[in-house]
Amino acid sequence: NPWEICLALGCEAIDKGVQVVEHCTVNAIKQEGGKVTAVETSKGMVECEYFVNSAGYWSRHVGEMSSPSVAVPIHPCEHYHLHTKPVPDLPPDTPVVRDPDGFVYFRENEGRFLAGGFEPKAKPAYTDDDNLPETRAELSEDWDHFNLLLENLLHRVPTMKNAILERLSNGAEAFSPDGQWILGQAPELENYYVAAGMRSNGIASAGGVGTVIADWIVGGRPPFDMYGLDIARCLGMHNNKRFLRDRVREVPGMTFALNYPHSEFSTGRALRTSPIFPKLQLAGAQFGQVMGYERPMFFKLKKPQSLDLGLLGLDAQEEAASSQGESLKLPIAKTETFYRPPWFQAAAEEFQASREAVSLCDYSSFAKMDLWSGGREVVDFMQKLCSNDVDIPVGHIVHTGMQNKWGGYENDCSVARLAENRYMLMSPSIQQMRSYTWLRRHLPKEVVLQDVTSLYTALCVMGPFSRALMSRLTPDSLDSRSFPFFTTRFMDIACAPDILTMNMTHTGELGYVFYIPNEFAIHVYDAIIEAGKEFGLKHCGYYAQRAVRIEKFYAFWGQDLDSYTTPMECGRAFRCKMKSDIPFIGREFLQDQLDNGVQKLFVMLLLDPVDHNTDLDPWPWGGEPIYRDDKFCGTVTTTSYGFSLGKQVCLGFVQDFSSNGEAGIISQDFVKTGNFEVDIFGVRYPAQCRLNPPVLPKKVTRPDKHSHRNSNLV
Repeated sequence: NPWEICLALGCEAIDKGVQVVEHCTVNAIKQEGGKVTAVETSKGMVECEYFVNSAGYWSRHVGEMSSPSVAVPIHPCEHYHLHTKPVPDLPPDTPVVRDPDGFVYFRENEGRFLAGGFEPKAKPAYTDDDNLPETRAELSEDWDHFNLLLENLLHRVPTMKNAILERLSNGAEAFSPDGQWILGQAPELENYYVAAGMRSNGIASAGGVGTVIADWIVGGRPPFDMYGLDIARCLGMHNNKRFLRDRVREVPGMTFALNYPHSEFSTGRALRTSPIFPKLQLAGAQFGQVMGYERPMFFKLKKPQSLDLGLLGLDAQEEAASSQGESLKLPIAKTETFYRPPWFQAAAEEFQASREAVSLCDYSSFAKMDLWSGGREVVDFMQKLCSNDVDIPVGHIVHTGMQNKWGGYENDCSVARLAENRYMLMSPSIQQMRSYTWLRRHLPKEVVLQDVTSLYTALCVMGPFSRALMSRLTPDSLDSRSFPFFTTRFMDIACAPDILTMNMTHTGELGYVFYIPNEFAIHVYDAIIEAGKEFGLKHCGYYAQRAVRIEKFYAFWGQDLDSYTTPMECGRAFRCKMKSDIPFIGREFLQDQLDNGVQKLFVMLLLDPVDHNTDLDPWPWGGEPIYRDDKFCGTVTTTSYGFSLGKQVCLGFVQDFSSNGEAGIISQDFVKTGNFEVDIFGVRYPAQCRLNPPVLPKKVTRPDKHSHRNSNLV
């Protein structure tokens, strides 16, 4: 009973000194200097040190009451509950039943059936945003919409056919664009916190959410890394009213859907694209979405349908349907299996091109920040935030983390020094809002910060033939003395002038990344494609690129690294300026780890291909338990099939729990002396555990598309 639970929690809070004021309307949130100072209500002004927006499906509306407004991307959907009259002989111990295949659930409630469900295609509520009610009220029932759930309920519980209907209630529940909660400190204001988008499990989750927000306020961070729930995973585009209305149609159905790896939404697509997006479509790109950006996951030869609405003859009826949230004619990358994925062969060919010849990958979605100042202020600022030494010569690039005071990664980026007083930062796509917010919160007034992600199309040419291909595009010298690794320069590429070119990739392969002003993007892309014909250039999607970096044992933020992972734990101590006397955030904690040791280690696990058959056995996809000598010791973070090695490769962290079940200091001997296994769907597969990557063969033997045996893979 939600009402009784809220009342009980309220009474407990009042007993502990909390003041609860009812029938009080919030009118505005006042701020000064980027911090909330007071809340204006119908009963007067309330001064506060912290503000928590937990207003249910009004949270988005409350977010707009401050200046600057706080984006809380949620939208309510209709959610139905069927109540019957008392049912004779219905046992009071009837269990709570969920039927995911039928999208329904039901329980006994005071001798009655109480039933509901999460339909695959939901119905947005209050589509006119101006008509949000001032108090929670039931919506009018829509029996036609509820019919699918009703039929499934009657199929699952035939005795319900004899029950007498009491009522069908329809209440609004708020959902976020990805179906996850919206928690944490708002990027826009420092002491403004959000707890919204609880879907229909707010009651069950209330205690945990309250504890997490309280810890966040008191301790400065949540009790564990929560990027998947953090409000900083969202951009302004996610708060667009029409986008939210369309997207939430498919979000409630996720509750009972199979959670396949790399799942994709079909609504709210093609919002952020690079200028070469249509050309990538024609090349066979199958797209995945990250931070609203469309990026190719793999390429197939079949020509995809065009996305150009109206421009290429899309009829009015189809255009109208698409505007109502139906699937756009966009080639979406789909996995829909826990076994060998349908894109396996395509990724194998792209992988081989990247390792043996040359490939082209679209990096446009990567977060890109530009920082500069009048003098050395930007250098001092970056030295304070970065754990690596970024006071490097102009034209050089360095990989660095930005640590919090506990040594964890708040950002993992590449930093290029473009001038004495200017830097450019490149971070993983999912860090666009998070990295910008971290920089802004520490930014001195003398330093200018600009998010330039949308100003550039970024293309990466990688592979052993990349330098030869580049020589066809530019008259500039490309030898290792003139243009060494991890340096950058402005170069003429074909007919495009002053293209920022970096001699590096994010996969460990030889190659170059071009940061191209959007007006030159199509020209440079066409020039690369034309010059690449001589070298067998192939497009490369992110599945193949992921396989390349995992074989190289490269950790990635948001997948392997997070705010609770330190450089000392993932083999990146060499990227920290610990031997210098330069202060930076987190230095004291990292020094303590150097002196006293760490409690977890980042490892690579190679599954034995004799025991794990890639074609027949379920694949690891991340999150699998790791065992050492038959005892749990850690969790897999990311995985990929290693096309060079002919086996599954898992990355993850291991810990030593031998001391009373608590994680203790761990040494390299823990990895070198144990027998390791990875649990995949309840079956443990032997694995070789390593602290460094294996030597990779220069030649990749691609799996035969007609083969179904691992013995054909090298």
